[in-house]
Amino acid sequence: MIYTELTKKAMKLCFEAHKEQVDKSGLPYVFHPFHVAEQMTDEITTAIALLHDVVEDTDYTLQDLIDMGFPREVTDALALLTHEDGVPYLEYVAGIKADPAARAVKLADLAHNSDSTRLDSVDEKALERIEKYRKAMEILTD
Repeated sequence: MIYTELTKKAMKLCFEAHKEQVDKSGLPYVFHPFHVAEQMTDEITTAIALLHDVVEDTDYTLQDLIDMGFPREVTDALALLTHEDGVPYLEYVAGIKADPAARAVKLADLAHNSDSTRLDSVDEKALERIEKYRKAMEILTD
């Protein structure tokens, strides 16, 4: 893969935004968006994948990303991928379906989140989460 300026910019922000976070197994969280980005086939979806949790899970806002000069194609998809409080999960997922870039990123995100080998143990809560992700993937692939 050739890293262009947009990809490099997204990688740097992704790392900066998530550098102190860890996943449910205690691994650096940044590995997750990097893995999702590796599944993408073009620069726009790669940037979206790298940034897909930044607004939802860090102090950065969508306006911050706009001010940093990320293209509208990226920030519009990120707006869809940011699950707002009070919006039922499957309704949020349905809103992503119409945007091909956001849809591709969310499907890769759900696939990675559903990989139980990432977890130290698979308890009832993990199984419920995986089932929720399966339903979300159905909505996006219908």
